Amino acid sequence: MKKDSANLGLRLFLKIFEIAPSVKQMFSFLRDSDVPLEKNPKLKTHAMSVFVMTCEAAAQLRKAGKVTVRETTLKRLGSSHFKYGVADSHFEVTRFALLETIKEALPADMWSLEMKNAWSEAYNQLVAAIKEEMKPAA
Repeated sequence: MKKDSANLGLRLFLKIFEIAPSVKQMFSFLRDSDVPLEKNPKLKTHAMSVFVMTCEAAAQLRKAGKVTVRETTLKRLGSSHFKYGVADSHFEVTRFALLETIKEALPADMWSLEMKNAWSEAYNQLVAAIKEEMKPAA
């Protein structure tokens, strides 16, 4: 899936905006843009980086039993999520959209409760690390 992360990341965010349209307003580069979401270069870049980071978290969890992210990356993610007012409900919508995106991307016989739980755990650990750093930038 990592090879198709640009497409899957975009599908993830389109699904998030479908579930919670108001979330679009949290992204300054979408607020006054006339560019369709599917063609917005900043959204594509952001979506791909989120999807790649989540894939890496899943790979780390599988390989090492835990998710590790560089402290500088976590501080940046925490302060930006704090600044834009990201709440628990946003993380919940994103988890749901992520699981649906992955489920749709895989052959039907590959998706299982075990895989769903593994992706959920990776996402939960990543989010927990981000939430620990959600405070005003120093």
